[in-house]
Parts: sequence; structure tokens; C-alpha cells
Amino acid sequence: MAKGLIALLLWLTFSAAAAPQRVVTLAPNLTELAFAAGITPVGVSDYSDYPAVAKSIVHVANWQGINTEKLLSLKPDLVIAWRGGTSPRQIEQLQSLGVKVLWLAPDSIEQLIATLRQLAEYSPQPQQAELAAATLQQQFDDLQQRYRQPQRKRVFLQFGMKPLFTAADNTLQNEVLGLCGGENIFSDSRVPWPQVSREQVLVRQPQAIVMPGDAARAVTVEQFWQPQLKVPVYTVNDDWFSRAGPRIIQAARQLCAQLQPDRK
Repeated sequence: MAKGLIALLLWLTFSAAAAPQRVVTLAPNLTELAFAAGITPVGVSDYSDYPAVAKSIVHVANWQGINTEKLLSLKPDLVIAWRGGTSPRQIEQLQSLGVKVLWLAPDSIEQLIATLRQLAEYSPQPQQAELAAATLQQQFDDLQQRYRQPQRKRVFLQFGMKPLFTAADNTLQNEVLGLCGGENIFSDSRVPWPQVSREQVLVRQPQAIVMPGDAARAVTVEQFWQPQLKVPVYTVNDDWFSRAGPRIIQAARQLCAQLQPDRK
């Protein structure tokens, strides 16, 4: 027992000493994951606003791409990139200049848990990363237990209005919906984020609409669908639901409470 404890302490000490000291994150969800894992980045992307301290960190990327010169001036030991959201060409340029890059693309809660554990290797506080992973796992397990065998509802996951987009199978948002008893009417789409028409939604006859936003947004969406479609519109905090980060579990709690009110 004592030997095992000593070995664990030595591993944590070595991991902290070996961890990169200057980390840059290139998407808001990556910034959240980094902080959850005990990493304080020296550079972040636009819209990295959680936790609050992230707002004061140097911005080196936006939707148009990476400001390579600004990023390099920070002398990063590691750049964390979002696969599917970061320009591969610009990343290749960084790698050609000797910058170490870690690609991440978690698209399920289990993968988010695994990502937090993966980030322990790069964290000066690896025990915080392990704790964050264990906490998220426990929260996920609790939700699965609470909402076992839920009452099923056919749901349209709506993102935007002009144009209309939705999330299909193999997306984090679809997993959260399924956890809460929602049956995604576009789960069979061939692409993860299809653009759909008003007519396609109406023909599939959803019983509810779920979307990121607030109460005011829900009123706008209800008006958009009338008079052809009169169903409840449930909103979920945009940042929680849209970002593949630790706060996805808060989105799940919020949505499940609305779709399954009898199981709060």
C-alpha cells in the first residue's frame, strides 16, 4: 500500500515537472477543457470566456484562422487544436516550425472524460485533470441512472433559422438528447450537421423542438413555425450545449429536467 502511494506521488510529481508550461488553445471548448485539467493557457481563441479569467488571456485565433505571428510570439510548448474547427494548413505550418500540436475532437461524453484524463499528461496539476474526469464520469452515471427508460419524444434539434441546421447521430448534442429521452428526427442523416428545410421538418412531425438559447429565443422560434407546427420549444444554455466541454453535463441536466419533468 505504502509503495503504491509513493509510486503515485512520484508519477504526479514527474508529470507536473514534465508538463508543458506554455499552452495555447484554439477553440473556446478547448480552453474550458484545459482549465478543467489544471492548465492555464497563455493564448486562447476568440469567445474563450469561461472561466472568467480566460477573458483576459491573449487571443491568437478567431473564426477566420490563427494569427500565427502572435501565437509564435508566445513561445508555446504545446498548441491544442480542434479537429474539424482548426485549419489543418495553418497547423501544418506551425508543426513545420517545430511547434508541438495536440489534436482533440471529443464527440461524446465518454470521450470528454477520456480527453480530461489525456490532458493530465500536459497539466502542471495532473491530479486536477484526473479529478475532473472522475467527477464528470460520476455526474454522467448519475444522469443515466435517473433517466433510465424515459418517456420518448420525437424531437427536432434546431440550430439557427435561416438557414436551418440540425445535429445528426454521432454528435455530442444528439447523445445528450437521447440521454433525456429525445428521439432525434434527423439522426439518420449522412452528415453530422445537415442543413434541412422547413418542409423536411414538418413531414417528420416532431413533438418538440430543442435548441440553444433562452426564453426570448423560444418565442421567436415558436412564431417561426406557426401555424403549421405548434409544439413545445425547449431551450438550453447555448455555451453549455454547443461547446464540447465539461459543462455539457449542465446542458444535459437542464434539458432532461424539461423533457422529463416527473424525474427531476
